[in-house]
Amino acid sequence: MTAQSTTPERKVRKRDADATRGRILAAAKTEFAKLGLAGARVDEIAERAGSNKRMIYHYFGGKEALFCAVLEEVYLDIRNAERALELDALPPRDAMERLVRFTWDYYLANPEFITLVNSANLHKGKHLEGADRLKLRQREFVDMVQRILDRGVESGVFRAGIDPIQLNITIAAIGYYYLTNRHTGGILFQRDYMGDAALEARLAFNIDTILRLISSED
Repeated sequence: MTAQSTTPERKVRKRDADATRGRILAAAKTEFAKLGLAGARVDEIAERAGSNKRMIYHYFGGKEALFCAVLEEVYLDIRNAERALELDALPPRDAMERLVRFTWDYYLANPEFITLVNSANLHKGKHLEGADRLKLRQREFVDMVQRILDRGVESGVFRAGIDPIQLNITIAAIGYYYLTNRHTGGILFQRDYMGDAALEARLAFNIDTILRLISSED
């Protein structure tokens, strides 16, 4: 009788705790993306989350631990979104084109991802060292890219010997560099990097570059 009466209360408390934790993570993502780890303030994060500092320390243990949690969350978000593409169900060339297109579109739709990655690298990546869930998901992603490459080799459309990690670095880099250097590049090349026509042209160039890189044709 007692156990039955307390179970719904526990569920409510867990839902409330999950909701509070989620609000704190969302607020922290915004604050860290805007100001970095050094500039972000716990008071401001608590206010954005409609919470208080005590709850932040209760759930995360402090600002650095919260930064670790935010980084793991944003990396898991992109890995989960890639899994949802179901690239294994597509012909290899279509799968690779879709991955390149997705990466570009994701960067455009989630600019905070790029700024958070920049911030993490300023600290030499140390805040990802304990991210075991992310490391597992990263291995799964590399395996997925390897399967696409293997299917492409088998069907004769991709050349053999492509390293899936090197390929992923290149796919990320050709979008990442363009967007992180859009202001300086726009001035130096006297071009509107973020205009619709420029963005479409860049995506087409990215897709063509990657497909030519891995193509079996000379």
